[in-house]
Amino acid sequence: MNREYLEKVIAEKFDEIYRNQKKGEQSPALKEDTVLLDTGIDSLGFAILVTTLEEELDCDPFSISEEAYYPQTFGEFVDFYTKYCKK
Repeated sequence: MNREYLEKVIAEKFDEIYRNQKKGEQSPALKEDTVLLDTGIDSLGFAILVTTLEEELDCDPFSISEEAYYPQTFGEFVDFYTKYCKK
């Protein structure tokens, strides 16, 4: 999977989860330097996002990676998926 595809899928799933958590509000624009903690999604939302992405992509980079890694920005999050989800 290439980075462009992963970025699109991650942004779409993020938007769905955001709208569910925020009762239909418009999700923030996601840019490379968007800080994930500033997006308005809580820890449960991120857990749902990772689970949803695992189902969609058949890949969970957090369980594949041998070291604990916590992406801080949207760009880092996409890069992490790009590194470990290479199907």
